[in-house]
Amino acid sequence: MIDPLDIISKYYKPGSQLYETLVIHSEKVRDKALECINRRGLEVDKDFVASAAMLHDIGIFRCDAPDIYCTGSLPYICHGVEGRSILESEGLPQHALVCEHHTGSGLTVKDIIRQKLPLPHRDMTPQTLEEKLICYADKFYSKSGDIRTEKSFDRVLRSMERHGADTLSRFLALHSLFG
Repeated sequence: MIDPLDIISKYYKPGSQLYETLVIHSEKVRDKALECINRRGLEVDKDFVASAAMLHDIGIFRCDAPDIYCTGSLPYICHGVEGRSILESEGLPQHALVCEHHTGSGLTVKDIIRQKLPLPHRDMTPQTLEEKLICYADKFYSKSGDIRTEKSFDRVLRSMERHGADTLSRFLALHSLFG
C-alpha cells in the first residue's frame, strides 16, 4: 500500500503553505469521496479512492497560481496533465489517470480544441467509477479562500454552469451517481 504523504513530500516542502493547502484540500476530497461510497454503498476499492484522492492535485506546484502558493510557470489548467506525468514516473498509472481526468467535470477533446486549452488533444473525462467519484468530490472543496468548508451544491452547480452545457451535463450525471 502506498503512503500518499510520502509521495507528496517528495515534491512539496512539509510545513509550507503550499503543502498545507494541498494536503487539507486532498483530505477533504478524500473524506467526501469516502462519504459518498458509504452513503451509496458503492462497490469500489476504498484504499485506491483514498490514496488517489490524496494525490489528484499533485501537479499544482508546476503551475502559476500565486493565490494558492503555486509558483510554477504553466497555466493552472495543466495541473492534471502534470500530475499524470509525476505519478506515472512514480509507477502509479491508475492514480495518474485520476489526476488527468478530474479537471472540471472532465475535458473532452472537443472542449480542449474549442477552448484552445494548452493540453494534449485526448479525452480527459473520468472513465472509471473511482475517477468519477474523485472528480465529483473535488468540486465541493476549493484550494483558496475557506478551504475547509464544503461548498453548497448550488454553488458548485453555478460554477459548472459557467463552463457550458456539456460541463454541466457531465456534472449532473456525476451527481446522479454520488449526490
